[in-house]
Amino acid sequence: MLGEVGCAKLPKKWALPTFFLPLGVAGVEAPERLAQIEAVVSPVLEAHGLFLVDLQWRREGQRWVLRFFLDKVGGVGIADCQRFSHEVGDVLDASALIPGGYDLEVSSPGLTRELKTEREWRWAQGKKVRCWVSEPLDGRTEFVGRLALVGLAHVRLEGADGVPAELERRRVTKARLEPNL
Repeated sequence: MLGEVGCAKLPKKWALPTFFLPLGVAGVEAPERLAQIEAVVSPVLEAHGLFLVDLQWRREGQRWVLRFFLDKVGGVGIADCQRFSHEVGDVLDASALIPGGYDLEVSSPGLTRELKTEREWRWAQGKKVRCWVSEPLDGRTEFVGRLALVGLAHVRLEGADGVPAELERRRVTKARLEPNL
């Protein structure tokens, strides 16, 4: 039956559409949920001597992806990632923290990982890094060296020449691991 404006008449009974957005709408509660996930998987990390470098939850196409980046003393290998993936998959399923389907990915951080979060800066301490700054310091905007100190306001790199470079964190525009090749 058509209404006065030429549209089909809808029955009075109807329901609002429901949408499933895992881990919060537009990431609102995602950090809290990621902290819960980290707490649940930490015994698996500790049991295998692994360090969580980064944990990401992203929508990629039609699927959600939970991505772990791991490291350990001496470096993480494929077998470490595989073992962690199997164990953590079971732990996450049992915890029911993530309703619905998702893809689980486990990886090493990579040789030239960009340092963005506080956790990544702490993890990189003692490793060789390359930093770029927004304003020249001693005529330079690029520094390479061992990350000797990570503070809230400064980082200190020890260059190959033995001369330390104290960089203000607010002026660091980009930082990443520098492979030891």
